[in-house]
Amino acid sequence: MIRFVGMLLVALGAFSSAITCGAATLSAAKLNPDGQPKLSEGDADERPALHERHVAPVNGMSARAALGKAIFSDATLSLHKNQSCGFCHTPETGFTSPREDFNGTGSVIEGSVPGLFGNNKPPSMAYMAFAPVLHHRMEDGETLIVGGAFWNGRATGKQLGNAVADQALAPFLNPVEMALPDAACVVKRVCKPEDPSAYPVKLTDLWGQEICAIAFPAGLDEQCTDPKAKIKLDEEARDHVERAFAKIGLAVAAFEASDEVNPYSSKYDMVLKGRATFTDEEERGLALYKGKGKCANCHVLDAGPKGEPPLFTDFTYDNLGVPRNPDNPFYTQHEGINPHGHKWIEAGVGATLSKDPLYAALAQANMGKVKVPTLRNVDKRPSPDFVKAFMHNGYFKSLKSVVHFYNTRDSKPRCPDPLTREADAMKAGCWPVPEVEANLNTDEMGDLKLTDAEENAIVAFMKTLSDGYPPRSRVSA
Repeated sequence: MIRFVGMLLVALGAFSSAITCGAATLSAAKLNPDGQPKLSEGDADERPALHERHVAPVNGMSARAALGKAIFSDATLSLHKNQSCGFCHTPETGFTSPREDFNGTGSVIEGSVPGLFGNNKPPSMAYMAFAPVLHHRMEDGETLIVGGAFWNGRATGKQLGNAVADQALAPFLNPVEMALPDAACVVKRVCKPEDPSAYPVKLTDLWGQEICAIAFPAGLDEQCTDPKAKIKLDEEARDHVERAFAKIGLAVAAFEASDEVNPYSSKYDMVLKGRATFTDEEERGLALYKGKGKCANCHVLDAGPKGEPPLFTDFTYDNLGVPRNPDNPFYTQHEGINPHGHKWIEAGVGATLSKDPLYAALAQANMGKVKVPTLRNVDKRPSPDFVKAFMHNGYFKSLKSVVHFYNTRDSKPRCPDPLTREADAMKAGCWPVPEVEANLNTDEMGDLKLTDAEENAIVAFMKTLSDGYPPRSRVSA
């Protein structure tokens, strides 16, 4: 089934046509003049809306994005002040994991609290700003879930009208990530940063002194060092914290939408502009990508929502039958974090849908389906020998093995051990059973009958999708 999204993809923020998960469609009355959704801040008779002030760009970046970059880079916004958003998402790796020590094994990065781990590898945040609010559409009689953020789509976008803004807020309060106990801790630390010089644009610059005029309780700083603290605020203070916290999410989303994160500067982009040419192998790889390999069915080559070059994702969800990663540290987390132990599985967007009355009936048909990621920067790494991990759980350690899996998942025998590692499976000529066996994609993968040379050509093409081409040292004057 070919799932072209093309011009149906909804531009960042312009979500008025989306059928949101558990929320009504945004009306024109809820849009700013530029088409961006207004932040829900209560009825006008309850409190006045905060209007964003005009602040000059900083180094070519909008003021809101500059604030978002400062927040994204601030390690003090974690429990032990040791982990920023950028700790797990660096530009050198395409805004995904920079940690070879974790990439080579379980692929999940340790949180601010030593010994605590989440359940999946960090997804790339590059080119994710174009993800629409989670919604559904019909195609060939099938209901497809589209949009949202995180591997399982749980950041639906219905909170702030922006999927990546919803997503940006979650790690701050996730006990296995940045682990702060309350949004009040995040807001106070952004309103009064330890290093003011790291914030070229302040929250108050954009939304006035009122945004940080919050009656924080005495002893809050000490409480924010306890991941289990219960922060008590009166109704007005809580209301103001939530409003400021939302602005923080929108600021980070603005950074994620910036040219710095989405530069469209790969060799592929240079070829589109007539400034570079593919090698013969890369050219063959592109043809296979569009044809026999069926890659373009989901990692689409259509123009972006505003005419941008291809995003290499249709923002849908799929179960590829990826095996469990036997080294996933989440399996051994204590019961308070993972009550299922080694029996835990990634249920994907099905788990998200099961919690929403609007979509609960679709949950079983989507169990095991995870976000179709962009392939932009899929091979971007700081050095040729740098270890990257691939797929939601990091089971694969090379693009070659990923393509080989797509090609042979159903033609090779099952490994006797369901927890066989990738390298051992490749040597043995088998594949372990899928993490989730229901709802497998059998239309676009499994027995593609690609030759070894054809697999290599597809890999060669995907390597042209890394931003930063050519390297600076090779740029002529």
